[in-house]
Amino acid sequence: MSSLINIGYMGMFLSALLAATILPFSSEVVLLTLYTNGLSPVFLLLVASLGNVLGSLINYALGYRYGEIVATRWLRVNESSFTRAQNTFTRWGQWSLFLCWVPIVGDPITLVAGVLRSNFSFFPMQCRNK
Repeated sequence: MSSLINIGYMGMFLSALLAATILPFSSEVVLLTLYTNGLSPVFLLLVASLGNVLGSLINYALGYRYGEIVATRWLRVNESSFTRAQNTFTRWGQWSLFLCWVPIVGDPITLVAGVLRSNFSFFPMQCRNK
């Protein structure tokens, strides 16, 4: 974590990217620390948003390319989280991507969007506010 803080905006980008993927990571500490160290809040939010969108796109690509089995086995996405995300996505369709910021369910929803071959042009618009 301290390595990410030491590299400033790039650390913010990387921590946001990691936090937006299926990996168990949180970027809030990096964001808060960089903000309290005087970095621009506007640039921090911009860089964090870019990292979050890219991380969500990585989830989408993994789901699209490798599907549910690899997602649940290799990435160790909890079966119940994946099923919950799949049910949410099936019920609400692409609009469920507005929930991609929600802890526990949000990241699997972006993965499920890829598994279910969601319209890619709609995808980045929904996950930019993560």
